[in-house]
Amino acid sequence: MDKLIDKLVDTRWFMKIVALILALFLFDSVYDADKELKDINVPGQQDSGIVENVPVKSYYDTENLVVTGIPETVDLSIEGPKSHLEQAKKLQNFEVYVDLTNAEIGSQRVEIRIRDISDKLDVTINPQYADVTVHEKVTQEFKVDAEFNNGLLGEGYSADAASAEPKTVKITGAKEVIERISFVKATLDVKGPITETITDEATVRVLDREMNKLDVIVEPQVIQVTVPVKQLSKTVPVTIVRKGDPQDGVTINSIELDVNEASITGREEILNETESVRVEVDVSKIEKDTVLTLPVIIPDGISAVDPKTVKASIDVSTEENAENADREEENTEEPAEETQAKEQEETKTFSSLPINLAGLAEEYEAVLKNPASGRTSITVTGKSSTVQDLKAEDFNLYLSLADLGEGDHEVPINVDGPSGVDVKPASGNATITITRKEEA
Repeated sequence: MDKLIDKLVDTRWFMKIVALILALFLFDSVYDADKELKDINVPGQQDSGIVENVPVKSYYDTENLVVTGIPETVDLSIEGPKSHLEQAKKLQNFEVYVDLTNAEIGSQRVEIRIRDISDKLDVTINPQYADVTVHEKVTQEFKVDAEFNNGLLGEGYSADAASAEPKTVKITGAKEVIERISFVKATLDVKGPITETITDEATVRVLDREMNKLDVIVEPQVIQVTVPVKQLSKTVPVTIVRKGDPQDGVTINSIELDVNEASITGREEILNETESVRVEVDVSKIEKDTVLTLPVIIPDGISAVDPKTVKASIDVSTEENAENADREEENTEEPAEETQAKEQEETKTFSSLPINLAGLAEEYEAVLKNPASGRTSITVTGKSSTVQDLKAEDFNLYLSLADLGEGDHEVPINVDGPSGVDVKPASGNATITITRKEEA
């Protein structure tokens, strides 16, 4: 046997075969070592990073429950192979969630979890847990209180109560939160000064007794708010002020205006103090019968007047006219009764008399738009002995609203008063708005 082995060793082909076998073994061992090295994460390939503000999803019965206490976002600390880490940070194709599908009503601590991320990465969630409360879900309808900052109104303007459209909203939230609702408001946010009726969008706010905002769902969240704006106005008589002295031989018999009242606007305190406006007639320049267009003069603080001008008819007598009149009297005698009637006739004005409403159906309410003050003046003409004894209390001004429905109406101003005199309101008609009363 030994001789056979020695003979093989000495053989040239045997040594070549052995060398080939050894070479194959050596190649296989080197290949396996390379493969093992590739599967080992060397320190240079490891990395770590933080992903901030990752949204948290929650799973629960949204139709019947409301959950509070779940954080909107969390931060993730991630460690692992750099290539996997970079991909996770870039794509963020994972999900952070809270599973409350089997949660019961009440308070409890739940774990915040992550899924769909590489198992080669180590993830720490901050915070890891959340203290949540599961509530019964409730939806109720509430009336909206529309608001407006009256400080934005222009000078001489006022505003009626703001109105909301729609008037009610549906509010959904936890039963305990719904029970805390004290105020549902929509405040109009606009710039001043405001000089006309405005309508704009406003966001609905839901508040508790301490005016803290409540976490609820409002539908609709944005509504329309309308604020009716009008000028502060008042109707006052127009008085005549004579300036200067008539020229020699000229007598001013009378001055009559085509309009005896004017509507003034301004700050409320000034309106309360203003009883009249005036026109000034410079009689020193009048030589004959004439009609002048004169401006209506207003006191300080009054911002506007309507009408701005009036016509004054001035009746004048001169010495020449008097002589001609004497001659005419000689040729024509006026009946004594007519002369006496003319001498006894007198005109008197009563200002700021209230206008009453009559005949309005119970289901309606009415607001006077013009005159906005709800008052006007009357001119009474009659025998001097009768007119002198009259008082404002002797007259009743009213609007007959029977058979009128919703909307704007122009209605005649009726006057009840003593007989034997002619009564004429400063304005023949009034404008009134009729609306249906809201059900309690």
